[in-house]
This record gives sequence, C-alpha cells and structure tokens, in this order.
Amino acid sequence: MDFDHTMLSRIQFGFTVTFHIIFPAFTIGLSAFVAVLLARWRWTGEDRYRDLARFWTKIFAISFAMGVVSGLVLSYEFGTNWGRFSHVTGNVLGPLLAYEVLTAFFLEASFLGIMLFGHNRVPPWLHLTSAIMVAIGTAGSAFWILSANSWMQYPSGFEIRNGIAFPLDWWNVVFNPTFPYRFAHMVTGAYLTTALVVLSVGARFALAGRFETHARTMLRMGLGLALILVPLQIFIGDQHGLDTAEYQPAKLAAIEGHWDSNEIAPLVLFGWPDEKAETNLFQLAIPHLGGLIIRHDWNGKFPGLSQYAPNERPPVVPVFFSFRLMVAIGFALLGFVIWGGALWIFGKLETNRLFLKVAAASWPAGFIAIIAGWMVTEIGRQPWLATGVLRTDEAASPVDVQAVQISLALFVLVYGVVFSTGIYAINRLINKGPTPDVLAAPIAMPSRPLSAATSDDI
Repeated sequence: MDFDHTMLSRIQFGFTVTFHIIFPAFTIGLSAFVAVLLARWRWTGEDRYRDLARFWTKIFAISFAMGVVSGLVLSYEFGTNWGRFSHVTGNVLGPLLAYEVLTAFFLEASFLGIMLFGHNRVPPWLHLTSAIMVAIGTAGSAFWILSANSWMQYPSGFEIRNGIAFPLDWWNVVFNPTFPYRFAHMVTGAYLTTALVVLSVGARFALAGRFETHARTMLRMGLGLALILVPLQIFIGDQHGLDTAEYQPAKLAAIEGHWDSNEIAPLVLFGWPDEKAETNLFQLAIPHLGGLIIRHDWNGKFPGLSQYAPNERPPVVPVFFSFRLMVAIGFALLGFVIWGGALWIFGKLETNRLFLKVAAASWPAGFIAIIAGWMVTEIGRQPWLATGVLRTDEAASPVDVQAVQISLALFVLVYGVVFSTGIYAINRLINKGPTPDVLAAPIAMPSRPLSAATSDDI
C-alpha cells in the first residue's frame, strides 16, 4: 500500500471521524433519556427520576464536550486535506452543514446551559423544556449530517458546470434516495446504544447492591427500550440493505462477498475475500438465501464484483468483515434482550446474576456496531468521495506527506488523552452514583405531581 498524502489524509480523517462519532451517537440518545426522566418526574413527583436525570445530565455534559472537541477538527480537515473536495461539492454540502449549525447546533447551545445548570435555578417546567429542546437539537444535527453524507453516497438534485456541482432541487438534495433509511438506521442505533449503557449501569449497581431503586429503574427503562429497538433496528437494517442494492450495487456486492453476477446468490456467512482471484477462500455459505434476502426470489441474482473494473470496486475485506461484525452484534443483542424480557416477565430481572453480569458488560456493543456500520458505509463508497462526481484520489489537497504524518501522530496523542480523561471522569461519576454529592444542590420539587396539578401550575 502506497502511503502518499491522499492515503494518509484518508487515515487521518477516518481516525478523527471514528473517534468523534461515538460521542454524538451517545448524546443523541442520552439527551432524549434525560428529557424522559424529567418528564416522568414532573408527572409522578418521584425523586428517583429527578436523581437519575441529574446523574445522567452530568455524564451527558462530559460526552457532549468530548464530541465538540473531537469534531472541531473535521471542518478544518475539509480545507487543509480535502481542498478539491470542498471546491467541487461546496455549493451543495456547504449549505447543508450550515443548516445543521443554524437549526440544530444553535438550538442545542441555546438550551444546553439551562439543561446543565438549571436544576435549582429555573422552574421545573422550563428545565424540562430545555432538555426536550436539546434532544430535538441533537436529533436535528443527525438529520443534516446524514443528509450531507447520504448525498455523497448517491448525489441527486444537482448539475455539474465546469466540474463544479450546483444544486438544482434542494428537496432532492436533502431527501436524496439513500437518506431516509440511513437516517432511521443511525438514530435508532444511537438510541439503542444509550439504552444499553443505561441498562449496563443499572446492572452494575444491582450486582453491587447499591442504589437499588435507581438500579431497578435503569434496568427496566434500558431493557424496555432495547426490547423495542433491537427488532426495529434489524428491520430497518434489512430495508437499508435493499436500498443499497438499488442505489449502490458495488457496495452491496462487497458487503455480501458476491463475485459472479450470473450465480444464484448464496448468503456468505464467512470467508476471506481474495480480490486478485475474485473468489472467497474458506467460504461458508447458505445456497439461495442471499438472493432471497436481497431480491425476495429463491433464485435471485444481483450484480457481482467481477462486473466492475478493479479500480471501480470498494476494498472488499474491510467492508465484508465490518458488516458481519455489525450483524453479529445485532442478532446477539436480539437474543440478549429476549432473555432479559423473559426474566422480567417471571420477576427475576433484578436477581439473575448471570444476566446482570452480561448486561453490565454489554455497554460497548452499540458503539462497536455503530463504528462497524460507518466503516461499511464509508469504505463501501470507495473509490468515490461523491459517487459519480469526484473520486477520492482526485479530491485531496497537495499537502506535504510529512505534515500529514506529524498531524496524524498529534491527533492520535491528543485524542488518546481526551478519550482517556473523559472515560475516567465518566467512570468516576458512575462509581459515585446518583447521590447529592455528585450533583448540584437540591432543586425545588413541584408541590405535587403533574397529573394532579391545576391549570395555574401549568
């Protein structure tokens, strides 16, 4: 492999975006969870919801800060490392990223201070409103970022003039064909990731015999959401795959390890794609099942990698294995939540120590699945940075190789320090638990539950 300035720039951007994505994914779900906790406190008046809301708000604050810090450099890399890309696609992607700042990030920033520091300084209804607005803002950020990235996957609503992309139909630009399922898949993954973290922390407290009421609440809320989202995510993922088959057939062929367009497609469970020989070594496959899943036809066929020139194919090995890692996690989680649901039904959720131990160790699963999914998405788009518009090897700035090497090394060092510090701080908060010494001074409770309030209270 030739580590020229283009490859090094790809590695640098890939490292920074992989590090960054785990924090927005977590804060998208966690902001919504905090809003739900505050709403339940307002509705029931039960202190456990208030305590948990304040506890998770502290963790949200650290995660949000780490997401901002790790994401700042991405915008600079567009100019320093990918100047040609910015020049060619800026008329389309620039406004989308600007809309993200204007409609989503500003909304988050406007209410974030109230959410973080308003526990005992503003009325409870205003504090709840601020949490809802932050949750809407984080989801709005995902909307615009996924729209921009989906346009890169399958550009639409534009024309090329003198080698530059110009928008013609903003509706088609924003809601490009690959966007709806990709947005649903990502946001569902973010909420599911948060549900697993909440479930894990609840299991951790239950195993230690600490904060029993709060642990029970987190176990049930986390598992309850996961019971809904895991099957939903599998369904959305399947629909997203069918969408990929229509709009990005080369990516799908790499995902499936499918080489021969004339072959009735099997479902390749395992193998080692050999790109030179155009076959899979050590292949374990189920005949017909790949065509049945993709084409809904027992004798279904779809384009294979061999029909594309070698320089038009994505790197098969990382796409092939990243996809299988993501799917394996998805089905493992399906079995896990069914197990938890059965224990819940029989009243053993909080007492089955084996389940609690597995649950306590489950928190990384969502993050790993998200990273694997993004690797499938981004590597699978190669050799294009914007499909059919600009190839990756044509998009990089002519930066000195040594400069990229030095900056990459510094990013690895700085991000390592930031990540380690952030995880240490979050773990300390979790160890202390939802206690007053972790949180701000006690705040004024509503005089009675919202369900019993008068119109004057509202």
